[in-house]
Amino acid sequence: MVANVTDSEFEANVLKSTEPVLVDFWATWCVPCRMVAPVVDKLSEKYKGKMKFYKMDVDENPDTMKKYRVMSIPALIIFKGGKPVDTVIGAVPERTLSSRVDGALQS
Repeated sequence: MVANVTDSEFEANVLKSTEPVLVDFWATWCVPCRMVAPVVDKLSEKYKGKMKFYKMDVDENPDTMKKYRVMSIPALIIFKGGKPVDTVIGAVPERTLSSRVDGALQS
């Protein structure tokens, strides 16, 4: 399951996580965001126990979006050890996102 995360929870839930974390930056009005959401949901089940998955509404949480220079959405950023290690912009196929998650887990 993909949980929501806010600006105020970001440090504790993402940056201080002992597991790698994928954050899906999205907005309710964004059609490509709605297209990628089921892919992220599916991957959250596939990688359960290996990686955490969160979504962040950029309209409600502008601080984190600005800090990580999210200019286009959907933006999927993988964090490991409190640092961003990979970024995927746009609605991508499941195999593409799965491959990026695998790469982050192996690095």
